[in-house]
Amino acid sequence: MIEAINQVTPFQALALQVQAKAVNQANDRESARSLIQSTINHLAKQIAASKAFIGLNCKLVLLPEYFLTGFPMAESLTSWANKACLEMTDPIYDRLGEIAQKNDIFLGGNAYEVDPNFPELYFQSCFLIDPSGNIVLRYRRLNSMFAPTPHDVWDKYLDCYGLEGVFPVAKTAIGNFAAFASDEILFPEVTRCLAMRGAEILLHPTSEVYGQARSPKEAAKVSRAVENMMYVISANTAGIANTPIPEASVDGGSKIIDYRGLILAETGAGESMAAYGEIDIMGLRNYRSQVGMKNLLARQRWDIYAESYRQFHAYPANTMDGGVVERKHFIETQRATIEKLRKEGII
Repeated sequence: MIEAINQVTPFQALALQVQAKAVNQANDRESARSLIQSTINHLAKQIAASKAFIGLNCKLVLLPEYFLTGFPMAESLTSWANKACLEMTDPIYDRLGEIAQKNDIFLGGNAYEVDPNFPELYFQSCFLIDPSGNIVLRYRRLNSMFAPTPHDVWDKYLDCYGLEGVFPVAKTAIGNFAAFASDEILFPEVTRCLAMRGAEILLHPTSEVYGQARSPKEAAKVSRAVENMMYVISANTAGIANTPIPEASVDGGSKIIDYRGLILAETGAGESMAAYGEIDIMGLRNYRSQVGMKNLLARQRWDIYAESYRQFHAYPANTMDGGVVERKHFIETQRATIEKLRKEGII
């Protein structure tokens, strides 16, 4: 009886490649909200049409990074938080939940979000909404160049959410989901910590340059899938509109990679629903249960590395526990970290 309950029928997943509409030029929160609502209304049609084309077995749709707002440019942390960030119980999430309900899908994406526990900051958050319209996964980006992260307020963040809230995994009826955005694909420790907690499908909303098969991010996507024996679903933007940066600078290459590192589906440039493919969770679980050299999870000796991680520290924690900072803080902190690593002979 237990085995029957745990059976997961193969389903189709879609990395939906759409253009992000930036809100940087909006003068206030009301204007930005109007642009966001317009984006969501358009997405509702695209998602419904894509599912109709793929079929009723399409159970997961992932949207790209920045799909609601673009990213902050000249704005201060306070200005961006006021203009572009969602609240944790935001009506925007309710609207996205309605889309998930109407289409009977899990809907994943990425947004800038404020947290009442940290009122002067914001975090870049990945989310997953289930077919009932509820948020079942919320991950805050841990490695960011120009945005606050949980590590910047580490002690308080752990008090609020614990380590499981830092590395959340949503265990659902169609598989165990984890998520992070953009260049966190280049930090293998993040994926590993999620795999340790049972992640089977990694959702990767991103906005990146596409066109070079041997680029670091492209190599990392395959590597993370193979190392952790998990699916990687990566949805890229089809460009970002309404900024001074040329629109097509981050466009194309949304893809689905299976637990063996095989690319199941991939699309070129432009808005597209071509990156969809079958997710076979029972096949993954069977693969993870096999004895042999390919079972890298079973062969991992995690305790070997733990002491080295305890001994060596680079980027400091809690640098923003005093609240809001100027953007130069991020450059100055990285510069100090490089100098520290140089003195210790690490670089």
